[in-house]
Amino acid sequence: PLLGAAQPAPDCGNLHGLNGRAFCVTAPLAGVGALAETYIAHFESQGWLVADGDDNRVVLIKRKDGGVCDGMQMVAFYDTARPSAPETPGYLGFATIPGNVCAGQPAAAAGATPQ
Repeated sequence: PLLGAAQPAPDCGNLHGLNGRAFCVTAPLAGVGALAETYIAHFESQGWLVADGDDNRVVLIKRKDGGVCDGMQMVAFYDTARPSAPETPGYLGFATIPGNVCAGQPAAAAGATPQ
């Protein structure tokens, strides 16, 4: 959904090859951090958990029955070939992570008892 100051960016700013591979929104660069927090809170209210990430990427998972997890990542970016200013367009891109993102966990970490 479009939240806060987000505007649709169907071409993802024509950056990083995300056009057609991610759902992107744009907002002035000065507000992208707060907008990212708004999206994280929105997804957490729908049962998603922040599993990993760094300054510009957040991995979210949603646990399902049978140890299966859906995965999604949110990336923050802007056109580094342009000057960085508060009004420079910033972007958030969202894409699903294919497969069961919890499948790689060791059995003990997943809560199973070793046999």
